[in-house]
Amino acid sequence: MPTVLRIKGYQFIFYAQDGREPPHIHIIKAGCDCKLWLNPVRLAVNHGFRPHQLREAIRLTEGHEDFILSRWNEFFSRQN
Repeated sequence: MPTVLRIKGYQFIFYAQDGREPPHIHIIKAGCDCKLWLNPVRLAVNHGFRPHQLREAIRLTEGHEDFILSRWNEFFSRQN
């Protein structure tokens, strides 16, 4: 599970088994986690984040979406 990015205490990760799904990112912070689809960024699953934290996670993901997508493509192209 490679860490792609760390910002403001949020850890952005991929799970190796997720390569068959559309591009997405998992975000972890303080015992909470969520999954965001990419292109466009939208919520898939939330476990514990409060609304303001989700808004911040979405904003951070949108601001780094191109970088995250390039890392997704790089990581999962090696898995095939």
